[in-house]
Amino acid sequence: MRLNRSLRFRIFLSMLLLVVIASVLIAIVTIYQYREEARDYHHDRLQRKELTITKNIEYVLKNTTYPVETENIPLIFKNKIYEIKDVNRLDIFLYDLDGKLLKSSKASFLRDTSQLPIPRHILDTLANSPDKRYLESFEEDGQKYQSSYSFITDASFKPLAILNLPYIEDDDFINKELKEYLTRMGLAYFFTLLIAVALAYFLSKYITRSLNHISNKINETRLNKRNKRIDLDENTTQEISNLVIAYNAMIDELESSAAQLAANEREAAWREMAKQVAHEIKNPLTPMRLTVQSFQRKFDPSDKRIHEKMEEYSNTLIQQIDTMSSIASAFSTYADMPAQQDETLNLVRITKLTLDIFNEDYIYFHSDEEEIISKFDRTQLIRVVTNLIKNSIQAIQQNKPEEPRIDVKVFTEGEWAYITVTDNGTGISVENKDKVFEPKFTTKSSGMGLGLAMVKNIVETYGGNITFISEDGNGASFRVAIPR
Repeated sequence: MRLNRSLRFRIFLSMLLLVVIASVLIAIVTIYQYREEARDYHHDRLQRKELTITKNIEYVLKNTTYPVETENIPLIFKNKIYEIKDVNRLDIFLYDLDGKLLKSSKASFLRDTSQLPIPRHILDTLANSPDKRYLESFEEDGQKYQSSYSFITDASFKPLAILNLPYIEDDDFINKELKEYLTRMGLAYFFTLLIAVALAYFLSKYITRSLNHISNKINETRLNKRNKRIDLDENTTQEISNLVIAYNAMIDELESSAAQLAANEREAAWREMAKQVAHEIKNPLTPMRLTVQSFQRKFDPSDKRIHEKMEEYSNTLIQQIDTMSSIASAFSTYADMPAQQDETLNLVRITKLTLDIFNEDYIYFHSDEEEIISKFDRTQLIRVVTNLIKNSIQAIQQNKPEEPRIDVKVFTEGEWAYITVTDNGTGISVENKDKVFEPKFTTKSSGMGLGLAMVKNIVETYGGNITFISEDGNGASFRVAIPR
């Protein structure tokens, strides 16, 4: 009876701890969420004010009678800067392109910034940023601040000055709301805890009476993972003994089966890999051997072309060594695929950026949509597009058409996003169509034939698929389907 009571107590305590831990985790998530919302609120609010102030400045520049030049900024905004400040309730600082203050809506901000130029690192970052905007966040005297920098341009989009907007992050209201919410949630969880105490007590009694039923269920269960055996104690009750015996029998059977299966899979994988590596390494070794034998037979130190022949001999060996190196690299890439890191990506943008690494002027990109969103690993997506483009380039180099062309298109149909790569290269023969995605199949004189196999593996990992249409000598079109 003592052990029964102990078991009930452990179940009772576990259920209470679950409620307490859940409440603590929810409180932590709530605090984190409030802080994230506060940060997003301040960021978005600063952006909105910056956009409004920029439009006001553009309006002033458009209607001023002064020449729109950097040195006239203090005259143009002599009084207007205070009007803009009053409307937007935000201080405004205007600097020239060298970071020197031209005009401000107040004397200072935190420190005596009226005499301090913009730091050089901010000017460099601002000039090199894609959107010509720089946002700085810092904390001073326990208060958080944001400070944005952006260019003011004339009608010809020529930079005239730098706009600086300092912004104070006031979280008093949000902190008050958070405190009130946590107080209400604490009261709700207090009453929930009282209910959980009563529920846990009755459930623990019920669970201890049902151990025979649970042991039968576990005896029928087969789990595909490694588990540890449970040691029986001399004073263990009959119900728990039945449960443990059934569990240990299941574990023994699982471990035996799993060990045998793993051994068979490893042996088969090593055999296949050893066979493929031996086959691929043997290919460059044969011409290397023939080259060395030929050079050995024909070597004549007095030959006037000895240096030319030595260079030819060296280039041949280096070429074959490079081939062996590419073999090793291909196997390494295929065997060591990185763990996927799902991101919400714009397929149109990533595909277009990937094409920028290719210098061929016959690659054309098409998309009727500016944004197609899907969850995918950025590196894996780039790898998919790169491999398809490389295959098309190699096919075109073999076929050598008068007007080489590769068309890359990104589009959607229903719940699927598609990436197609179409070329007018050599195409794929009928007898090779079933072998295209095999890991060691290739029709090229170089390469391992792992590219398309790797693409297929990546796409199918994300629940997609890859298909192709081709005629021998008339090009090929590969289509990658990705769920949105």
